[in-house]
Amino acid sequence: METAAGDDCPAAPRGLVCVTGGSGFIGSWLVRRLLDRGYAFRATVQDIRAMSARRSTWRPLTARRRVSGCSRIQMDLLDPASVRAAVEGASGVFHLASPVTLQLPQDPEKELLGPAVKGTLNVLRAAKDSGVGRVVLMSSKAAMVPNPDWPANKVIDDDSWADVEILKKFKLWYGVSKTLAEKAAWDFAERDQGLQLVVINPGLVLGPLLTPSVNASLHWFLQLLQGRKMDMDLYMGCVDVRDVAHSLIALYESPSAQGRHLCMESVERLVDFTNHVADLYPELPVQRVKEDKQGWVVRARDPSKKLIDMGIRFTPLNVTIRDTVDCFRSKGLI
Repeated sequence: METAAGDDCPAAPRGLVCVTGGSGFIGSWLVRRLLDRGYAFRATVQDIRAMSARRSTWRPLTARRRVSGCSRIQMDLLDPASVRAAVEGASGVFHLASPVTLQLPQDPEKELLGPAVKGTLNVLRAAKDSGVGRVVLMSSKAAMVPNPDWPANKVIDDDSWADVEILKKFKLWYGVSKTLAEKAAWDFAERDQGLQLVVINPGLVLGPLLTPSVNASLHWFLQLLQGRKMDMDLYMGCVDVRDVAHSLIALYESPSAQGRHLCMESVERLVDFTNHVADLYPELPVQRVKEDKQGWVVRARDPSKKLIDMGIRFTPLNVTIRDTVDCFRSKGLI
């Protein structure tokens, strides 16, 4: 087990939390916000040597505020001992790490589904055995749709679950993995009632990145900006990565927060989103959706009412899109 410590600094007044996937797109923003609020963190990475070679990437995450106990630790989600070493001693866990692939997996069970479920259960077992008070699980809107049994003309909410068989039929393996992992987590929490579990279900996550490479959602958006015709029949709306980070912390800090939490700025259709981007950037070859196939998506403003009631104020879509595009431009991606 390899670790890398943070710089010496004053003690963290809010204690130590573990962030799995702390070097990712969302995880890096979560780490920054945790530091802003006075937390120490232990962030897990798949390869500590690769992270150490990119210290210039990691350093900006801790530059604004330094607290003692900040560290990175190499962790294998499929190795219970490795997970236990990462979680032990933390007062809370943010479980963000999840297997994702930009390519269609050759063996979905081996590459995505099995690891997603096993990794999630390993984290929950380690948290329970280590006396962790609260686990915030990163799920997805992909665990909510498609749902053919959902009432027509009703906005999707936290009660909706994706139909796994439909997802498998259309080879939407990411949605299958998120659905199975979240269901396994809730089953575990029901059996082991001493563990406090709360879940966040964000839509398409966009916004400026602190990491050197783009993740799957940003890759999709980048392709749209570059002129590729995009099909995402299950698109329902997006959310700013900074709002996701704030929401994760709000769920951790609110003992009364329970259950699932849809996290989106608004519910819209893919035709709405592509038209919006094309109108903002007429100089870019954005392909508008010609045919709206998403009659099942009931548009709504402020759908994430539980998070809004907790004080989350979602970034307007225009701002998120512009900040993402500006970030891409600053990195020479467009």
